[in-house]
Amino acid sequence: MSLNLTRRSTAVALGLVSALVLAACGNPSDGGTTEVADKTGSKTKINLSPDQDRVTTEKVDSIAAEVPEKIRKRGTLELVQSSGSAAPLNFHATDNKTLIGVEPDIAHLVADVLGLKPKFNAVSWENIFVGLDSAKYDAGFSNITVTEERKEKYDFATYREDNLGFEAKKGSGLKVTGPKDVAGKTVAVQSGTNQEKLLVEWSKENEKAGRKPVDIKYYQNDSDTYLALQSGRIELYLGPNPTAAYHAATTGKTEVVGTYSGAGSTLQGLIAATTKKDSGLVEPLAAAIDEIIDNGTYAKVLKRWGLSDEAVTKSEINPPGLPRTAE
Repeated sequence: MSLNLTRRSTAVALGLVSALVLAACGNPSDGGTTEVADKTGSKTKINLSPDQDRVTTEKVDSIAAEVPEKIRKRGTLELVQSSGSAAPLNFHATDNKTLIGVEPDIAHLVADVLGLKPKFNAVSWENIFVGLDSAKYDAGFSNITVTEERKEKYDFATYREDNLGFEAKKGSGLKVTGPKDVAGKTVAVQSGTNQEKLLVEWSKENEKAGRKPVDIKYYQNDSDTYLALQSGRIELYLGPNPTAAYHAATTGKTEVVGTYSGAGSTLQGLIAATTKKDSGLVEPLAAAIDEIIDNGTYAKVLKRWGLSDEAVTKSEINPPGLPRTAE
């Protein structure tokens, strides 16, 4: 069953309920854990230790047979993700070495279905796409949003909803419900992301309406961004809502002051496994994602990371994505 229009319309409404609210910080006495609560208040304890005891699933021969021969013979699935730490999506365990998070967990499940060993490669955000272009990597599992521009060069198999969060210093009094709320504001965003595209679009909307444009700032990493936020050099940071909510709850220094669909006001944004266009891999990736949705392991992974609210019911290949930025 595909995502229906009612669900999409509800999800894109401004003021989306945060998908992730943390109830406690890590507890070293029990191996490094934290608790998350969904919007119903149901709490889940997250394991932050290197001993992940990941959810696994069985190989499905009929789906594995669809994988391009070169990859099947190699026996590994070369995966790429951002080197930046973004809990609970993609970050390091308490040993500062082991890669954990919802993205690697889903990638592991997909590799299980395909009968391949996942091999992760961490690079800067822009080099994810450089590596996919050159076929150095088979697929990206790195919170990559489907956009119309990206669809010209890449194929997508969706596996999660994409919602964004505006993060401000705690007690700022700010509230973001639309473009007018960021007019003249200093807002940080990561270059090359769909967050940047939306922010640029909002800035142009403000100028057309006679309001001040957004003062967009870029930083090399999250630590620099949060230092700027605490010092008052920026007023807001726009990033993935799960990471914004996670950071706000674990530090107590920031708060999410607004949320928005990653694809704009009329479409639910979607996160997808990303491959080079016409590589032949997107169909088995989508089939593998459908398999883990159907067998229940997908739901277990999302619950494990407190992201059940971002579940999809089917993997879509190249669905409508974030529209191009208006000129």
